[in-house]
Amino acid sequence: MASSARDWIEKIRGLETDRPVRILNVCGGHERTLAAAGIRSLMPPNIRLIAGPGCPVCVCPEEDLYQLIRWAVAGEAIVVAFGDMLRVPVNAPKSEARSLEEAKAAGAEVVAAASPRDAVDVARRNPDRPVIFHAVGFETTLAPISAAIVEGLPENLFLLMSGRLTWPIVAQLLASDDVNLEGLVAPGHVATIMGATEWAFVPQEHGVPAAVAGFTAESLLEAIYTVASRAIDGAADLSNCYSLAVRDDGNALARQMMQECFEVTDANWRGIGVIPNSGFELKEKYAAHDARRRFPVLETDRKRAGQMPAGCDCARVVMGRIAPNECVLYGAACTPRSPVGPCMVSDEGACRIWWSSGIRERAPGADAEASPGP
Repeated sequence: MASSARDWIEKIRGLETDRPVRILNVCGGHERTLAAAGIRSLMPPNIRLIAGPGCPVCVCPEEDLYQLIRWAVAGEAIVVAFGDMLRVPVNAPKSEARSLEEAKAAGAEVVAAASPRDAVDVARRNPDRPVIFHAVGFETTLAPISAAIVEGLPENLFLLMSGRLTWPIVAQLLASDDVNLEGLVAPGHVATIMGATEWAFVPQEHGVPAAVAGFTAESLLEAIYTVASRAIDGAADLSNCYSLAVRDDGNALARQMMQECFEVTDANWRGIGVIPNSGFELKEKYAAHDARRRFPVLETDRKRAGQMPAGCDCARVVMGRIAPNECVLYGAACTPRSPVGPCMVSDEGACRIWWSSGIRERAPGADAEASPGP
């Protein structure tokens, strides 16, 4: 009989350790489950759960979003983007549209999409107009995008590639000197595509136990217990707590289609910098659908181009260096109704998740943790 959430909580509380066990959960979906179920409040004092870099909207290059806004405002094309990208702000003068939502309000043709199929449909309904689809996301999103490419894109559909691989950011985080972790909960949806063994580098190269988890409280708690108990015992291995959907080698067909369509390249992560071998670009055979080749670059001389807004600590939140409510802007200048940084926009952003779960006040001492302005 499968253990209930109550059973796993009791097992976690029964762990004996006199040192802190810090466990990073990579996925924004995991963070939503943790917050909605109040799991942090049920942990013993020595078990600390840290929100990690699992928000593709939060790390999407600011320059890419700025280009989309400019193309939309200039009437270069119909712009199609996932709904949570529409409200992400860029660093632009007040006289310009600072988000796709503002561009749409000003008359630009911007369409919210739930899947790549929506972009294909828009292109087919408008055969005489160029359409740009913002291909942003992690492996779980890039897999269906590759499927749409393999099936055949309309000639008037172009992709602005902002997709990212998940594991390189985790590898960089684990290799850093200022974030010490004793355990990792790996994203179940990414592992469904790429395979559980993609995360074997965590115990093998960094000596940190890892567990792939699903999105129920039971699966997450099983993963937390597994990595915490391994860390306490001084063991480091990889466990699959989501065997219902995840195999060691992932989804072979999805991986094949992604390899068919994309090159893996060095890529910029907003506020973090360039990470080697972490981005997706279209292969040369699909270059005719590359928006960067088809449309002019409309970058201007902007303050903080490519960076987070002044005072915004989204990058440190994403990297697990501070909690969301330790940002000086949290709940004051930055709220879901008036977001300053991307972490307060996306449903996978830790700041938005914490706010939605009822945490509305900044942590004591948050002022001292603010990032410097321009």
